[in-house]
Formats: sequence, structure tokens, C-alpha cells
Amino acid sequence: MSAQELPLERPWQALDPAVREIVAPAIGAVAEEITAAIAASIDEYRQPMGGAFGRGVRLAIDSALRQFVEQIGQPAAGVRPGREVYIGLGRGEYRAGRRLDALQAAYRLGARVAWRRIAAVARDAGLDSATLSLLAESIFAYIDEVSAESVEGYAREQAASAGERQRVRQALVRALVREELDEVELRQAARGAEWPLPRRIAVLAGDHRDAERLAALAGVEAIGARIEELVCVLVSDPDAPGRRERLALALGGRLCALGPTVAVAQAGASWARAARCARLARAGVLPADRLVIAHEALGALTLFADPGLLAELARSRLAPLDAQTPAARARLEATLLSWLRWQGHVAAVAGELHVHPQTVRYRLARLRECFGEQLNDPDARFELELALRGSPAIGSADLRASAMSS
Repeated sequence: MSAQELPLERPWQALDPAVREIVAPAIGAVAEEITAAIAASIDEYRQPMGGAFGRGVRLAIDSALRQFVEQIGQPAAGVRPGREVYIGLGRGEYRAGRRLDALQAAYRLGARVAWRRIAAVARDAGLDSATLSLLAESIFAYIDEVSAESVEGYAREQAASAGERQRVRQALVRALVREELDEVELRQAARGAEWPLPRRIAVLAGDHRDAERLAALAGVEAIGARIEELVCVLVSDPDAPGRRERLALALGGRLCALGPTVAVAQAGASWARAARCARLARAGVLPADRLVIAHEALGALTLFADPGLLAELARSRLAPLDAQTPAARARLEATLLSWLRWQGHVAAVAGELHVHPQTVRYRLARLRECFGEQLNDPDARFELELALRGSPAIGSADLRASAMSS
């Protein structure tokens, strides 16, 4: 039953109103006994029960019991009186740092004590067994209902606290990678975010819809936030033995990249490198099905550091193929790149392209017609290989975004 729904019939409404007059005189003593039982039996309440807190608990128990008695035999009247009080009690328990199961245990104990004392009074008054049974059901149902309201309040406060903590942590992540904090501000912000400030971190850039979820996968002390179209996660102690292997396993084939290890104040540099790797993975340049380690992708990072410049190089060096049909151009580019990679080894090129060596020789003849002496010039061959390696991805929106954020 949700907190807002009302039961079709509360059992205490079916009791004879005369029962109110029988149990009401015992309420003060019952409240006193419940207070003492909670203080004696539940560790979380043992110490605070002295002084004002104990008096407040005693008053709250007395009020709850009197509200119960007042409703005996009364028709339903919408939301039961005191609902917001019990929700507030749950909120207060969370703020005080006490466990939810301690609060629930207090309610259960209170119900047992209340029934024991009220049952004795009811039997002394000569109430029949059917009324006693209904009275017992009423007491336990009433305590269950107010307990559920306190649990709701506890959960509300817990969620609000978690939401605020998440907001503060996300603000810290963004401020760190933008290098907006000096050392004093960083320490204050870390305390406010309840984040143990590490000496060294690496920044993870990932393609994920939920920053909190990705941070949880990255480790217990990782915190994250969305920055533009990627999730940014600060990973503590990234060079610990086995840390990267465990991280790669936890990420489970998601598109993610890990920047270099840096001091916390230099998080922006690690983020920039990781974000570029993630965008290269999106563009198909780097693997998208496993964790990319930035320092293992320096070649690709260098090649695509300026996609605009790479595109200009490709247009210039590959211009001799402009007259070809798209299909013919694709075949010739693949052959030329393989030939450059394998340093002219025709059999290796044929094996990589899954064609006959004679087909390779035919295509190389066509390439020599197009490029002439460029294929004999070491510098030209170097630039041709750069252009061919980059040309499939240089139009990617992810690479353009990476270039703009550099």
C-alpha cells in the first residue's frame, strides 16, 4: 500500500466507542512504559533518552496513543491525524544519524508494550474475547501505519540528502576539470562533497547515460558528472596494482577512455586526453568495445590532434584519386594504405585485403598512374599514409567536437 492510499477499513473504526473510555485513563502509564522499554532495549536510543530528547520522545508516544484512542469507533475521515508528524519524525531520525531498523524496532517494541498494558486494562473491564481480538488488531495496525509514515519520512530525507550530495559532487567534478579551484577551495569542496581527497587521480571519459552509475562501476571512491555529451569520472589511485584490469572488467565493454594519472589539481589535463580518446572511439578510430588507455593511444591522439589540418592534408595528397568513382577510389585507397603499411610487400597486401596478388599488382599500376613519382618519395609516402589513416574519420562530428574542445 502506498503512503497516500487509505485502507478500506481501519480496524479501530469498528470498535465500540465505549472502549475509548476504558483505555484512555491508562495512556499516560503506557507511554511511560514504552519510553523506558525503548531506552533499555535499543542501543541507538539508550544515550539520547536523557534530558530534552527523552521528554520529547515521551510526549510523542503519549500523543500517538491518545490519537489512537480518539479514533476508536470514529468513521473514516480521510488522512489520519498526525501523518505529517510521523513523516517529520522519520526525517529527524535520518538527520540524527540513526538507523532505519532502529526506528522500526522502536515502533514494534512500542506496539507490544501497548498491547500488553491495554489488554490488561480491557480484561479487567470485562471486555469479551471478540472485542479484545479486534482491539489487539487495531493497536498493531495503527502502529504499522504510523511506522510506515515515519519510514516514508526517513526515505524522503535520505533521498534528499543523497540528491544534494550528488549535486555537490557533480559540481566538484566540473570545477576540477575546468581548473576553477585553488588548493584551499579544493579541500573545502572535497569535504562538502564527502569525497576523500586523493593524491593522484586519472579521469575516465565514458559514453553512458548515468554519471552516478558509471562512477559506481569505476570504484567506491569515484565521483562523476556529465560534461557535454560525455560522462566524466574521477578515479582515485589509478596506478594501484590490478586497478586498471579491475576497472576494465567492471566497465564491461562500454565505450570509455582513461586519461593519464595526474595530481588532483591537474584533472583538466587528464580529462582533455580521455575525452579526445572517447571521441576517437566514437568515430571508429579507437576501439569502442573496451577501455582505452590514453597513453597507449598516443599515435592516434597525435594524428587527430587537428582534424581540420588532417582533412586539408588528405584533400591535398589524395587529390589524384578525385576522378575515380567512389567504389574504385575506396579500393585504391585501401590498397595504397596496405601497401604503405607493408612497405611494398605484395603478398602481405593481398593477404590483408583478401585478394589475389595479381589484383594487387593491377591496382598498384593504376596508383602509379595517379600518383607518379610521389610513391617513390619517402616524405610523400609518409603524408599519404597519414592522410589515408585519417580520412575515414576526419568528417566525424565527434572529432570536430574534440578539436573545438582542445
